[in-house]
Amino acid sequence: MIGWPSDRLSSADAAWLHMDRPTNLMVINSVLRFEGRLEPEQLLEVVRERLVEPYPRFSQRVRDGRMPLPGPRWEVDPDFDLARHVHVRSLLSGPGERRLRELLGSLASIPLDRDRPLWEMHLVDGPGRDSTVIVRMHHCIADGVTLAGVMLSLTDPAGRAGAPSRASRRHVPSPDASRTWSLPGVPLAALDTATRTAAAVTRTVVTQAGETLAHPMRLLGVASDLAADGRALSKLALIPPDARNPLRGDMGVERSVAWSRTFPLAEVKAVARAQRATVNDVLLAAVTGALRGYMTSRGQTPRAIRAIVPFNLRPPEQPAAGEQPAPRELGNRFGLVFLTLPVDRASRSERLTELKRRMDAIKRSAEGPVSYALLEAAGLTPPAVENGVIDLFSAKASAVMTNVPGPRETVYLAGVPLRSVLVWAPTSGSVGTSVSIFSYRGTVTIGLLVHADLVPDPQSIVARLHREIAAMAKLAPVAGA
Repeated sequence: MIGWPSDRLSSADAAWLHMDRPTNLMVINSVLRFEGRLEPEQLLEVVRERLVEPYPRFSQRVRDGRMPLPGPRWEVDPDFDLARHVHVRSLLSGPGERRLRELLGSLASIPLDRDRPLWEMHLVDGPGRDSTVIVRMHHCIADGVTLAGVMLSLTDPAGRAGAPSRASRRHVPSPDASRTWSLPGVPLAALDTATRTAAAVTRTVVTQAGETLAHPMRLLGVASDLAADGRALSKLALIPPDARNPLRGDMGVERSVAWSRTFPLAEVKAVARAQRATVNDVLLAAVTGALRGYMTSRGQTPRAIRAIVPFNLRPPEQPAAGEQPAPRELGNRFGLVFLTLPVDRASRSERLTELKRRMDAIKRSAEGPVSYALLEAAGLTPPAVENGVIDLFSAKASAVMTNVPGPRETVYLAGVPLRSVLVWAPTSGSVGTSVSIFSYRGTVTIGLLVHADLVPDPQSIVARLHREIAAMAKLAPVAGA
């Protein structure tokens, strides 16, 4: 990575900053639901001690001079006031679940104030005794995996549940996550954009390889890596745009959310073992089946669609969210890979088998690192070039899908137990749907963040998702499982 001064955004972080559009904001939205009531004073104290003080980005704003020079920089907000970022709301009447979904969808449609640090929290109390915290943070601060851990750093394990103190302050974050040019009809300017971006990636790869040439025993590895990078770059370049479907098309600014009930993780693991697959394979297959049913209900013949899947580039031994400190400067460190969802397959077992095969191929490829290099290169280009790269690549997919593992045991914020978590990645360009999978204390929850005019009833997809997971538990075990 290019070594910028500490107050300058990396080129990858700058790319995420510049992707903001009225219809697709680069904001990571999350919801933390608690079993009990949080007091505003307690939340403010925890946020001050465990978020603002250890991580400078949460008291800094961005001053944007377009790349390459001078580039966007972090600067301390001279008027920083925590009360401007932590808000208290009440859902005084009506069904709490529905009102909460409406509030979250409304907030997800509103851009963050660029004159202040790019984050906010909303403490929401409903008619009952339970509280919810909605968290919104701009993607230029860090990727969703890291920010999920940062949020969980506000909590304590059971043995230390209670009010925060400076003596017991802990910094936790950093989870592990699951590991677009179309040549026909591409305008000459767009093709030139893609060509120059590819050249930047090639220079990055060659430079890194050159550092190893002094060690002859590593030459074979370098050659193999270059070949893999070349194949990955070719694949990314040649993927055609996703066809118009109920998840992509003309979109407005209004967003909607929906989420599933919590599923016992042990049951999903049992299905995965019986099918010789991973938990992620099983959950993605269930989402694929639910999308197939939704397309059919909209009068469309189900056809394969692509999803963008964030690919974590941090060391593979990193623990789940909230179990290890995040770097003080935070930042983004992940690639984006394209997964074709077999929505066109009628058989559940076929969908699962095909998803596993495709995910295994992606894990063995260089697509994640190469796409990260592309993003870094795009962040160094003028606005028109950068926007062209984003448009070309986002046209290749219809959804973003993330899977973040959280703590295995119950954690507490100011003594109040956390019940469930969802973290939605933003969608860029023309992508209209974000699917969030989050596991926590032996359960897993799946959520949808959609454009309201494209998907007017996301809860209907969630209902199909419930049926898919129940049906997958009845699949016959594969031979040798």
